[in-house]
Amino acid sequence: MSDTPRPVSELIDFLHSLGTAEIDHSGHDFLTHLKAVHDLLDKHDAGPELAAAGLFHSIYGTEKFQGFSLPLTERARVRSLIGERAEFVAWLNCIMDRATFDAAVSAALAGERMLAISDRDGNPPIELSVDQLRDLATVHLFDWLEQVERSEFGWGYRRDAYREMATLVGTDAEALYEDAFSREPSKSAAASGS
Repeated sequence: MSDTPRPVSELIDFLHSLGTAEIDHSGHDFLTHLKAVHDLLDKHDAGPELAAAGLFHSIYGTEKFQGFSLPLTERARVRSLIGERAEFVAWLNCIMDRATFDAAVSAALAGERMLAISDRDGNPPIELSVDQLRDLATVHLFDWLEQVERSEFGWGYRRDAYREMATLVGTDAEALYEDAFSREPSKSAAASGS
């Protein structure tokens, strides 16, 4: 099986066939959000596998988004479309318990190399290399940065965790994080003296 994702137009057609354009998500339809995360990753040179993971980042539903959830029995089908690496990252993003993910990011930044996250169903922890954790942090961070200005969860939602993800991912992600958070309304009001 190739790890190279199929052409983006084919992936978008697949997502559209699932009805993703009919589902609300963070002030847009779900498909628009998925494409925007893909495009943000692509624009910042994350590579085709992580961009494809971004396009499918919540295909199985997530801890906070259950408006759409392709059954996990469809993992092989998704893997055939986007490749093993991309599907693994998308799957992790969907099934993870975010508190354990945040702790793993902190541990990686502290120099630990034995990293693990838990899923939301209480299965045994999933061991990850630093590179796998960085892949997941990249997709998860870019997903948040794409929607933070529209999110119902607000600017403060897991803010320190997202900052640590940006540090783990690297300089470009840190700059993107700073740029996104520079648009926070309360910061704008404070800077203007309002």
